[in-house]
Amino acid sequence: MADQTPPASSEALEAELAQLLVSSLNLEMAPDEIDPAEPLYGEGLGLDSIDILEIALVVSKRYGIELRADDDDNKRIFASLRSLGQHVQSTRTR
Repeated sequence: MADQTPPASSEALEAELAQLLVSSLNLEMAPDEIDPAEPLYGEGLGLDSIDILEIALVVSKRYGIELRADDDDNKRIFASLRSLGQHVQSTRTR
C-alpha cells in the first residue's frame, strides 16, 4: 500500500513554517537559511521562550491546532523546524 502523503508535502510544510518564523519574528535571514534539523530554542536558531510563544500563537491560528504552554511535549514539538512540521502535519485541522 502506497503512502498517501507525498514526500514533498513535509518539505513544503517546513518551508511554509520557516516563512512564518521569519515573518512573525522579524528574523534577519531568509526562510531557506533555516536548517530544518537545527534546534529552534537556545543554541541553533537562538530563539527564546517569548519567541516560542509567538510561534505557537501564529502556528495555532494558521493551522487550527492547539499548542499549550503547559504541554509536556513542547520540548519535542519545538525541538526543530522539522519536529514542529511533523506535529503540525499530524494534528492540523486546516
